[in-house]
Amino acid sequence: MKGEQRIKELQTMKAIAEILNESTDLSGMLNCVLRELLQLTGLSTGWIFLINEKGEYKLAADVNLPSALTRVDKHPMCNGSCWCVNRFNRGQLSRAANIMECKRLEEAIEHGYGDTAGITHHATVPLSAGDETFGLLNVASPHKTLLSEEELALLEAVSLQIGTAIKRIKLVEKEQEHIILSERNRLARDLHDSVNQLLFSLMLTARGTKEMTKEESVKEMLGYIQELSQEALQEMRALIWQLRPHGLEDGIVCALFSYGKVLGLEIETNVQGVLNIPHHVEETLWRIGQEAFNNCKKHAGSKSAKLMIEANKHVVKMQIKDQGCGFHYHEQEKLPSLGLAGMKERAELIGGDVNIHSEVGLGTTITVRVPLK
Repeated sequence: MKGEQRIKELQTMKAIAEILNESTDLSGMLNCVLRELLQLTGLSTGWIFLINEKGEYKLAADVNLPSALTRVDKHPMCNGSCWCVNRFNRGQLSRAANIMECKRLEEAIEHGYGDTAGITHHATVPLSAGDETFGLLNVASPHKTLLSEEELALLEAVSLQIGTAIKRIKLVEKEQEHIILSERNRLARDLHDSVNQLLFSLMLTARGTKEMTKEESVKEMLGYIQELSQEALQEMRALIWQLRPHGLEDGIVCALFSYGKVLGLEIETNVQGVLNIPHHVEETLWRIGQEAFNNCKKHAGSKSAKLMIEANKHVVKMQIKDQGCGFHYHEQEKLPSLGLAGMKERAELIGGDVNIHSEVGLGTTITVRVPLK
């Protein structure tokens, strides 16, 4: 019997290794591995928290959670603090810890959230690869308050495999981001070298031909072509900037000021505080600022805008204001364009928010606030 059990364990470990080596979808991989692990150990329930460098956690995978922990879209598992996460963030979990009392289960019992399936404790194992840590693997069973040394060793072995797989997937994601950025830069270069030059040549040809003819109708048509070429050239330059933001390496203020000039806008800037903004926040502000300036140019009928950026160690605030035609809008209403809705979505993805204030004839003010944790 022991031999058969050992063969089964090795087969399951092989299946786990194959899942970890082949998967590129992090969420799917963690759920599959968790199911295999529970089947191997005979435990009933498991869940995985991924924890970032700021100590923020998210429920990345779970199997057979009791109903008390799944109520309201798993609210008890996705909110509040708990002892295992706190210990992890304090650096007090370096290896598998035997059964720990679960604060989430205690609160579920206290508040009468529902059935806990007899689970009161869980074992917890940090997920790591080398010096990097990624989160926690937790496993439990009804009325089980102790795991053997052999069980803990098995959990540690699997957790090391999971940690290595997470690191591999993160490296792949970074490589893909680099490939996308390189392709955007290549496309921007191609547009600049080909279409941009053709539009410029068309504009010069229309201007030169206009000076050569004496027929007023032809002059009028060539003038119209010249205007369209100039407008298309500005649009193309703006598109190239969106693909490859020249000047962002010199800071968000410089980049947006230059982009405004490309659109033909006069930009008045006001900067307060030291701008030491994380890259992902800077990228989001850049994209929102682009959309705001595009609106100034295309819809507001304004030739100028005010850009204000204020930052401290807690929050960065960006405000773009124009004195254009404005529009009728209140916060309770649906946003009138996809561009404005996109601004809000971008800000919300990094925990920020966008406030849009506009009145007909009085211009528009867009205010973005992003917390710096």
